[in-house]
Amino acid sequence: MKRNFTGFYLIVTLLLFLFGSLNSETSILKGKFEFKLDKSLSSKFANMALNCIEKEFPNKPSHVMNNRAEILGPKEQHPAFFGCFDWHSSVHGHWMLVKLLKIFPNISENIRIRSALNKNLTKKNLEKELLYFDQKNRKSFERTYGWAWLLKLAEELNGWNDADGKRWSKNLKPLELKIVEKFIEFLPKQTYPIRTGVHPNTAFGLVFAYDYAKKTGNTKFLNLIVKRGRDYFEKDKNCPDGWEPGGEDFLSPCLEEADFMLRILSRKKFAIWFNNFFPDFSKSKLLTPATVSDRSDGKLSHLDGLNLSRAWCLADIMKQFKNDPGLVSTLKKSIEEHAVKTLSNIRSGHYAGEHWLGSFAVYMFSRF
Repeated sequence: MKRNFTGFYLIVTLLLFLFGSLNSETSILKGKFEFKLDKSLSSKFANMALNCIEKEFPNKPSHVMNNRAEILGPKEQHPAFFGCFDWHSSVHGHWMLVKLLKIFPNISENIRIRSALNKNLTKKNLEKELLYFDQKNRKSFERTYGWAWLLKLAEELNGWNDADGKRWSKNLKPLELKIVEKFIEFLPKQTYPIRTGVHPNTAFGLVFAYDYAKKTGNTKFLNLIVKRGRDYFEKDKNCPDGWEPGGEDFLSPCLEEADFMLRILSRKKFAIWFNNFFPDFSKSKLLTPATVSDRSDGKLSHLDGLNLSRAWCLADIMKQFKNDPGLVSTLKKSIEEHAVKTLSNIRSGHYAGEHWLGSFAVYMFSRF
């Protein structure tokens, strides 16, 4: 569903400055802004991913070495997802390219995208990725952030009527099922949710897992996600939103939790839960975008991702309160401000952010 936002002239100006073509980013009709992707903007994002999914170095492996034989380079260790600095960023870079192909089948990067994905998402490469998860001391590898993005990639490929897409989906299936298995094994043992603003955040992992389970019709998995989500979050009140953001956050613990709960509660019950969780949301610090002081610093640049992830959470929340014009107005303004803060800097020239922020931007656009 497309949603028209008013008052986006600042975004228009900044995107014009960033990408050089007004028509490629925006559509203004009768004074209203259409918050959407088009081919030109999508090409910019596609190139960000294409420039990193086959770039092996620099690289930050999250790898426990059991012996000297496991002192291997990223591509030897992860032949499918070796690029983009780390495993999870490579996975969501692949997701973004699939997403853009689905939205714009004739995108100018079509051939390059398909060639890159055909090279990486082979049966042989993904079998080796699967074997990695079965090795000793791999239990917590990419738990649950990378797991969640792998399921997002699988969800995007699921049911896509495209010859390449069907092959990629088939090749990915064993690893996809392994990740589902690992979630099903782990969630009953995770007594307490992880409420951090970085990778292990439980609510974020559950959001993507929920969407995957619902799309694929995996009732067993879906029921477990809902049960554990209720156990973790249903009784929560007075989220300490004044403590956010942390200095390296790219997720909002409070908003990610709300983004999950709106999926499992009725609109009426969610409104009650939300008002208990945020007693005076209109004054929350979460409505003010985070400031990034140094985009060459990998940790500080996380805050650009925070602005994008806050924007998509706020967009999801806004849909739940469409009959509350005051709150909708407040949320629209905040979403605009968060989008401006990062989209105007997303191509900063620093690999620290450019290897992953494009996929966050595309996911944000997908929520409107």
